[in-house]
Amino acid sequence: MEESSYSEFTKFSRRRWPCCSRGTQLALLALVTTALWAGLLTLLLLWHWENARNLKQLEETAALNVSQVSKDLERQKGDQMAQKSQAAQMMQDMERIQTEQKRMESQESELSWNLDGLRADLSDLKSRGLNEMRQALDSLGRLQEEVGKLWIELRAANAQPPGEMLPPTLSVVPTAPAIALSMVPNTASTLVPTTTTSTTAPTMVPSTTATTTAPTMVPSTTATTTATTMVPTTAAPLSLSSTPGSVCNTCPEAWIYFQKKCYYFGEGAKKWIQARYACENLHGRLVSIHSPEEQDFLTKRANWRGSWIGLRDLDIEGEFIWMDNQPLDYSNWQPGEPNDAGQGENCVMMLGSGKWNDAFCGSQLHGWVCDRLATC
Repeated sequence: MEESSYSEFTKFSRRRWPCCSRGTQLALLALVTTALWAGLLTLLLLWHWENARNLKQLEETAALNVSQVSKDLERQKGDQMAQKSQAAQMMQDMERIQTEQKRMESQESELSWNLDGLRADLSDLKSRGLNEMRQALDSLGRLQEEVGKLWIELRAANAQPPGEMLPPTLSVVPTAPAIALSMVPNTASTLVPTTTTSTTAPTMVPSTTATTTAPTMVPSTTATTTATTMVPTTAAPLSLSSTPGSVCNTCPEAWIYFQKKCYYFGEGAKKWIQARYACENLHGRLVSIHSPEEQDFLTKRANWRGSWIGLRDLDIEGEFIWMDNQPLDYSNWQPGEPNDAGQGENCVMMLGSGKWNDAFCGSQLHGWVCDRLATC
């Protein structure tokens, strides 16, 4: 009896458990599903919130970057504008500097031209002064010779007996001032006083101011008057052998002597005015040629590439003048020259063949020839 009741209870228990187990399982499954969805939603919410925060941070960062980039662009534009303004200012300054430089170059060229003109004028004045001095020396020499002749005639006249006239051979001598005697150099004949006693008889003394050779009667006024007469001790005329270039043949070192003149053959590229100053620094001047012999002498020694000589027409076109201011008494022009090609060939060069050619004064030649008078 007891065994049958236990077996029934066991059957009844087996029958109820499957129902309770299935409901519990469903509930658990629902809970698990709900938990899963809740976790998934939570994860989704967390992910969304994280993404939103990241997006916000990105937006803020992007806004900051955009603002910084905008500021940088504005600053860069400002710098570019400043650089453009500085570049424009620099261009204006450069143009102003170039204009000033051109003006200074023009002034420098004008000053250089004026300086060259002044130097040329000074050189011409020096050349004229030397020529005038040489002419004065020549005139003084001739005057000294005439004074010597006059004293000879006076001494001869004083030596004649009273009343006797000299033959009419006395040359007419121009009247010279007393100061002319003080200008006689030491090489002249020595003048010594002679004492003569005048008599009551008239003495025949030639007049030095008359234009004829007739003697003049000059009576003496006192019987015992002593007259002092300056008479040269020698009858020889005064010598001018100390004048440069007369009979002397001494030349400085590196100069070559020929026919009373010294010649210097310069080397080195120079313009005509530079060659002129180089000769003046050597106490000479650009060569002046007056004879075929002189030309042959220069042709044999001058630079084969051409040399400057002292002939030019700077003052009047076509009127060529030597550096010694002598006329163009000899010429050796190249056929077809002078032609003044380009309206600016105012200086003369000597070609390697010796022929002359008018050339531009600013051209540079490798040779130039100077001359000066020989000394003792």
